[in-house]
Amino acid sequence: MSKKNAFVKLGIFSALFGGAFAFSNYIYKISTVPHQHTDDDKDFDEQITEGRHFVRNHPDRQDMFIDSIDQLKLHASYIPASENSHKYAIVIHGVWDNHESNGIYARHYLEKGINCLLPDLRGFGKSEGKYIGYGLDDRLDILEWIYWIIKRDPEAKILLHGMSMGAATTLMTTGEHLPENVKAAIADSAYATLREQFAATYKSFKGSFIPTPIALALSRIIIYLRAGYDINDASPIKAVAKSETPTLFIHGDDDSFIDPHMCSRLYEAASCPKQYCMILGAGHIEGVVKDPDNYWGKIASFLAKTDF
Repeated sequence: MSKKNAFVKLGIFSALFGGAFAFSNYIYKISTVPHQHTDDDKDFDEQITEGRHFVRNHPDRQDMFIDSIDQLKLHASYIPASENSHKYAIVIHGVWDNHESNGIYARHYLEKGINCLLPDLRGFGKSEGKYIGYGLDDRLDILEWIYWIIKRDPEAKILLHGMSMGAATTLMTTGEHLPENVKAAIADSAYATLREQFAATYKSFKGSFIPTPIALALSRIIIYLRAGYDINDASPIKAVAKSETPTLFIHGDDDSFIDPHMCSRLYEAASCPKQYCMILGAGHIEGVVKDPDNYWGKIASFLAKTDF
């Protein structure tokens, strides 16, 4: 092999390696590095913004902190019901947001006499963390919050209610061995597997010139090296197959971010007592504002059939 050919091949290899490295870091930055929600970020509906203000300004709101198993300081807002109650709702937010986005749900539960715990998932709000866990690491954090409640109130009856990534977190939590205090779960707009969701989101990017299988492989490697987990392990559909927690699966049929068919797949795979609700005309996590009567009515009828 001539020196010229060797230099050409070395140059091509270096360019390919450098390009792959740069692309991997770009994918990691946009997919796995948390971005904090600010008041300049517009909500998809005014009722969500009103809910933020409801939580932020609630006179009984308390800041609570615990340590995760990997020694991160995790934050949640706790709002007790006005009446003495052993019922608790852990309401779990989605990606690129924080616990305040769930104020609309907290207001409803508090009106029903249910205490509310609103965690900031790792990397968001006031919780420490340098990467997004997509429910995989977060499920263990929610377990810590569950035991935090039980330690305060051994008679607690706990409901998990998550939206989007919070819904995936909810489902992956139900795949764990849970204490009997956890009575029910609600998953609003969950993905079936993180790998599938990554692929769908990547395909929607303008200029996604690298073939999807290669992009996924590079994403999997860089996330494993930098965040320490395998995106293939973030699989709500595997978790629900092990779940014993009664679960309500909710999705909007007009969701363009997470495929509504994932909801029916999750429902079919679930081994637990289950119900299914498709909100017509609702986009991603819009059911609560597009059709609140149907949304909360379905939840009420579902919970009436559980021990919550």
